[in-house]
Amino acid sequence: MAWVATAIVGSAVVGGYFQGEAASEAAGAQTAASQAQIAESRRQFDEVRRLLQPYVEAGTPALQAQQAMLGLGGAEAERAQIAAVERSPTFQALLRQGEESLLQRASATGGLRGGNVQAALAQFRPALLAQELGTRYERLGGLTSLGQRSAAGVGAAGMESGRDISTALGGIGAAQAGQALAQGQAFANIAQSVPNALILSRMLSQPQGTMVLGGGF
Repeated sequence: MAWVATAIVGSAVVGGYFQGEAASEAAGAQTAASQAQIAESRRQFDEVRRLLQPYVEAGTPALQAQQAMLGLGGAEAERAQIAAVERSPTFQALLRQGEESLLQRASATGGLRGGNVQAALAQFRPALLAQELGTRYERLGGLTSLGQRSAAGVGAAGMESGRDISTALGGIGAAQAGQALAQGQAFANIAQSVPNALILSRMLSQPQGTMVLGGGF
């Protein structure tokens, strides 16, 4: 009856092999799915960062300009900001229009050469400059806020991507652990089938009516 033991062991080996292969295929499929999830999560994050990058880049120099206007970058940087406003086309156009308006009113009232006109002209330029500095600061603040919100959006997208990738990596680890356990169990079943098959073969080889006691030979 040796063929009985051989058949049982062979069946266990074949079954264990296919069990191990099935576990390997399942783990491979789950790993592939998790890797695809990681790739898609990274792609989505890169796309969000690409879309928001121009706004982040616009906010950075705006914040630096605001800091310079407040004197946080030193006196030279502050003077450079004031000079930039004075040279700007907007300021020059408003200055020209304002001075022409003052002169026209003075001419209409016959006070073109009066001291009041000269005083008004002298006061107009610094007042307009202060106004334009405030206006520019507020406009820069809009860009700074836009950049800050965009940077926060990139950060939030990065955190979400990190959570997704962490979950996917956990899935890969679970799949690999499950594969190892399944294959280990398959080999354990093969090992267990050998003595069982031998015991059964020994029992079948005994004359009828004879009881095999114990597991010895």
